[in-house]
Amino acid sequence: MNIPESEFKRVLIIGGGFGGLHIAKGLKNKNFQVVMLDKNNYHTFQPLLYQVATSGLEPDSIAYPIRKIFKSQQRFHFRMANVQRIDTAENVVNTDIGDISYDYLVIATGTTTNFFGMKGVEKYAMTMKSVSEALDLRSLILQNFEKALLATEEEQESYMNFPIVGAGPTGVELAGALAELKNHILPADYPDLNIQRMKIQVIEMQDEVLKPMSEKASKKALNYLQELGVDVMLNKSVASFDGNKLTFQSGEVLESKTLIWAAGVKGNIIDGFPESIIDKGRYMVDRTSKVRGTENVYAIGDIAHMTTPLFESGMPQVAPVANQQGDFLAKNLIRISNGQEPKLFEYFDKGSMATIGRNRAVVDMGKIKFQGTLAWFVWMFVHLISLVGFRNRVVTFFNWSYNYFSFDRGARLIIRKFHR
Repeated sequence: MNIPESEFKRVLIIGGGFGGLHIAKGLKNKNFQVVMLDKNNYHTFQPLLYQVATSGLEPDSIAYPIRKIFKSQQRFHFRMANVQRIDTAENVVNTDIGDISYDYLVIATGTTTNFFGMKGVEKYAMTMKSVSEALDLRSLILQNFEKALLATEEEQESYMNFPIVGAGPTGVELAGALAELKNHILPADYPDLNIQRMKIQVIEMQDEVLKPMSEKASKKALNYLQELGVDVMLNKSVASFDGNKLTFQSGEVLESKTLIWAAGVKGNIIDGFPESIIDKGRYMVDRTSKVRGTENVYAIGDIAHMTTPLFESGMPQVAPVANQQGDFLAKNLIRISNGQEPKLFEYFDKGSMATIGRNRAVVDMGKIKFQGTLAWFVWMFVHLISLVGFRNRVVTFFNWSYNYFSFDRGARLIIRKFHR
């Protein structure tokens, strides 16, 4: 890999997501050599992928080059690679560009989509865990309307049905964005189509949307979705999808060419660890983020299963947990290098939020819970300041402002056609 030899201990970070960035920044110019591996050469701000998929933003607004983030950091090295296996006995990581040794290993590989063993869904459903997947979904949505123009009235329904499985933040936010496309933009783009025939369904196996949030937030989000014309189907479980028909466990069938899957995630596990330390697709770690049964291997963020008295079932798989664990582990590694005992991690929950379109959002901040326009502005502010890079913040703010006043989205481009 042509990583230079160093007198400093090497911290090898797998993954350039939220957790990986935070620990690397926390070790800036400290007595470590920091090496980061990722399959992409950019960091993705995943909470806004749905806006790329619905033509609200271009991908370069939510992605940022990793090398540019760390251009002023001494002893930082990045390599684009696919990690294949970890040899904890030899302290070596095997990748498709060669092997690399480490003194400390940090696994921050995040999650991938969980299809719960449904092969048809895995083969035909659309997911949204990466920039490329969001662009594929955007292309497919627009291609569907192009095809609907050429289809019979009976066939149009399947092209214009967009079921979304999963009523968490991703599913709810995506449904709201699609509903705004339907209500404000697509009628002008496709005057030859009756856009009112377009249907957006949110399908949830539980009895409410946004289950992790407060009951007040859940009810308000449901109300917002229904106001926008979204059909919310609660207590419904998917049985199969063949690319044309979605079948429920009850036997009901929904005609659709496009199933959007936002129903669950599982950890991006790397070979080399026994099954005994993996729980529900996540590495079991202690309160210092150390992987069970190892001495110098750590896992943070969505891939780590850490329990505390306040989180007996494990930390939630959200960005703030990854950020805080990355910051905390950096401090602990510094303490260890100074001969001090590591401290135990405790997550500070700052709250959660979701947006369901223009002037519609829900925010839970401890005992403070509010909805509506104020919540929407808070959501926008938090996401803007969380974006990596000044340019990305400016471009995103300009796009949002333009979209707000013009009821338009300029990114309705089929850059590359999507083929199953």
